[in-house]
Amino acid sequence: MVICIVGPTCVGKTKLSVELAKRLNGEVINADSTQVYKGLDIATAKVKEEEKEGIPHHLFNIKDIKDNYTVFDYQKDSRKVIDDILNRGKTPILVGGTGLYIKACLYDYKFEEEKKLNNYEGYTNEELYDMLKSIDKNTLIHPNNRKRVIRALNYYNNTNNTLSSKEKTDKLLYDTVFIGLTTKRDILYDRINKRVDKMIKEGLLDEAKALYDSNIRTKAVMTPIGYKELFEYFDGNISLDEAIDLIKQRSRRYAKRQYTWFNNQMSVNWFDVDFDNFENTKEEVLKFLNK
Repeated sequence: MVICIVGPTCVGKTKLSVELAKRLNGEVINADSTQVYKGLDIATAKVKEEEKEGIPHHLFNIKDIKDNYTVFDYQKDSRKVIDDILNRGKTPILVGGTGLYIKACLYDYKFEEEKKLNNYEGYTNEELYDMLKSIDKNTLIHPNNRKRVIRALNYYNNTNNTLSSKEKTDKLLYDTVFIGLTTKRDILYDRINKRVDKMIKEGLLDEAKALYDSNIRTKAVMTPIGYKELFEYFDGNISLDEAIDLIKQRSRRYAKRQYTWFNNQMSVNWFDVDFDNFENTKEEVLKFLNK
């Protein structure tokens, strides 16, 4: 059996993955598209060494920020890791908030390497979304999710098929249980705001400045929330407070999009998180799993 832990950012997925791994002879597999890269630690909320508690973690820090790592690559890598863990009689625990990575790993997705890629520079979000709607009226992608809109356009250009038709597959390749963590929206937003403040105290400015000074502007660097906002501050376009507020705002919006994705794309068993006593949440999930 594969356990997949999903949910919005800042809801406790990492903590639950380690707790379940300790009880279920498990190993954790990353399903966050930004945490595969080395050096992107604070902004991506990557699991710290002490938080792993000796549990093996896979597909973290496997690529350099200059590398191009696609969902096609992740599909191959993640399935290889899952098969290896299962063959050793252990429990794979997939955890992360990148819905497309999870679908690509666990469902009967057929990916082709995308040969022709257009970054659509010079187009506004509205223009890109209108282009997408003209070829895929059933798309569920949010108009402001520029990265996903561009990916859908490129997918159509490469395959002559719409991304939404492919993403409707519900055939799982593994015996999988989806565990979703959730909480009230105001509680989640407050946690997100406080976590951003904590990131600043833990050195996010230094991490972002080192990337800024490197002049590396790959997809790996410009995708996570936290770096590009601070780049605007380093450029002198906005104040530090404005950059921090922008990080919080975009993180909250991202959390909202994650809820929409998981509710529409997979059958998730949702659990309200008890942040005052996380042990209660862990035991509730284990009871559901009959463990």
